[in-house]
Amino acid sequence: MRALVARAVGEPPRVEDVDLPAPGPGQVRVEIRAAGVCHSDLSMVNGTVASPYPLVLGHEAAGVVVEVGDGVSRVVPGEQVVLNWAPPCRRCWHCGHGEPWLCERAGTPAVARGRTSGGEQLHVTLGLGALAEQVVVPQHAVIPVPAELPMEVAALLGCAVLTGIGAVRRTARVAPGDSVAVVGLGGVGLSVVSAARAAGAGPVLAVDVSPAKAELALAAGATDFLVADESLSRAVRALTAGRGVDHAVECVGRGSTIRAAWRATRRGGQVIVVGMGGKDDIVSLSAMDIFHSARTLRSSVYGSSDPDRDVPELARAVLDGTLDLGFLITDRTTLDGAAEAFARMARGEGARTVVVPQ
Repeated sequence: MRALVARAVGEPPRVEDVDLPAPGPGQVRVEIRAAGVCHSDLSMVNGTVASPYPLVLGHEAAGVVVEVGDGVSRVVPGEQVVLNWAPPCRRCWHCGHGEPWLCERAGTPAVARGRTSGGEQLHVTLGLGALAEQVVVPQHAVIPVPAELPMEVAALLGCAVLTGIGAVRRTARVAPGDSVAVVGLGGVGLSVVSAARAAGAGPVLAVDVSPAKAELALAAGATDFLVADESLSRAVRALTAGRGVDHAVECVGRGSTIRAAWRATRRGGQVIVVGMGGKDDIVSLSAMDIFHSARTLRSSVYGSSDPDRDVPELARAVLDGTLDLGFLITDRTTLDGAAEAFARMARGEGARTVVVPQ
């Protein structure tokens, strides 16, 4: 089959022929019908996250089950599914204490699975490698969804939407009337904007370095768009009676943007870090500032969500019309155009590109 393969840091990925094993016990083969191009994959291409190579990219996808291994009871061939890149084991301490998003056995950056056409050991991103025609994954890494759910939308539920909405509803617990700033307007950031507005927040301030993101931000539900620069904190305070926002959600994963979110937050407010950054990018805050500001700084891993519970809930919301995700998809392409989609993402263009491999 064909897949998008990265071979070295900084080297553009390319489509290659690869060989996947047949599904073993407890595994399923899924034909990918739609996959999103996510910034976490870009982090593996540019070296922010260390990964073994060659690596099949992609972890945000939906498809149809085409084959199951022995002992599979979760799905049957022909069933439509969303892929889950961090399936909880349900056995570790975190799972047992209601934190499946922190499962000790989930979210491994890369898993050895399959071979290149030349016989090299192949690795797949986050256990999936979904920018491909097919994947072979454990049965608990797929979530059944209604057949009438559009595949392009279903794909986004597996990462950007679940992460963004979860950050608002479950991590920050935004309440009606709260003020929110969202820093970084990719697919996840725009999902945060949309969820904040749906929660009744106001104002909802959308922040990005690119002025071209203003139209997308307003379409997602932002009340105001601000360009990220040295005057950001002053601009935010001018729109929040001089205090700063109740919640600042950082969706970039850089020390500089985390500090900007911190400065834009009111005393007693909270900063939620959604973006995945590099281990050497240090965030420095003074001890006096931490004490005096009384702010909370925390991360939101996978939207503090349980995908088995939350993905079907989001799918129902899409189907009943209470969740509109049309604004998120700004580009569509084939597998051959996926490398250029990564280049557009690196330039900060658009929201989500959806790849249709077949």
